[in-house]
Amino acid sequence: MTDAITVAAVQMVSSDIVAENLATASEFIALAADQGATLVVLPENFSFMGRSDADRISNAEKYSKAPGSDTPVQAFLGSQASRHGVWLVGGTIPICDPTDATRVYSACLCFAPDGKCVARYDKIHLFDVELPDGAGNYRESESTVPGTAAVVAETSFGGLGLAVCYDVRFPELFRVMAGRRLAVFSLCSAFTVATGAAHWEILVRARAVENLTAVVAASQGGDHTAGRQTWGHSMIVDAWGRVLAEQASGAGLIIAEIDLVAQHELRAGFPVLEHRRCQLRRVEEQDGSY
Repeated sequence: MTDAITVAAVQMVSSDIVAENLATASEFIALAADQGATLVVLPENFSFMGRSDADRISNAEKYSKAPGSDTPVQAFLGSQASRHGVWLVGGTIPICDPTDATRVYSACLCFAPDGKCVARYDKIHLFDVELPDGAGNYRESESTVPGTAAVVAETSFGGLGLAVCYDVRFPELFRVMAGRRLAVFSLCSAFTVATGAAHWEILVRARAVENLTAVVAASQGGDHTAGRQTWGHSMIVDAWGRVLAEQASGAGLIIAEIDLVAQHELRAGFPVLEHRRCQLRRVEEQDGSY
């Protein structure tokens, strides 16, 4: 078992110009590698934050195990992983649905240090909400096809659980991924300011605590050219819920070391995952007698 890994979360303020976003991501990936990072996580929509769903769909790529010129963002991610010898979680990018031209998958791709894509997770939980106090209405499902399966990528340091943004509100997804071999959760996000201010830190730390697993949460954080504001506050949280590093706002890079030996020992002495009772019955109303 790897004793420890250095992890990095990239925070961005992505625009609607793909080339500029890739250049920014490239700078941060290189910086993370120079500082010894084994794992680098990019935020949701890292390569494109457009003004409309139509813009997003127009930037979608076909999924490819051998990306080339017709899948430029995937080719970028593979080349960055191999160039710097890191495990790279490519935020999310829009991937075409071959059966529906009006919607795309919000795909989180994980690349190995040899540049190969080893895992694809399609965002399961879609943000269809009306925020309180008129903060905004969102209908992500109008342009996005939901995924159907949890994904844990097998890496040199153990299992890497993949999650995206709104997924963080669904602890059952993280429970499905949790296990002895799980080393880290990656969480790629573009939280709204309203929900981020209220719940972001609570949710990220809760997912770490209840699963005794570190979380590397990479976010969008600032004012975007499309007129959208995102909360930021990218964080690296250890298995005990301690915030090891945080980037409040603006583009930036945070790095921390995850002690996997200590995480393993914590699980052994505080075996929350083994204490689960998965066969609980539904709550039944009581008639007052015992």
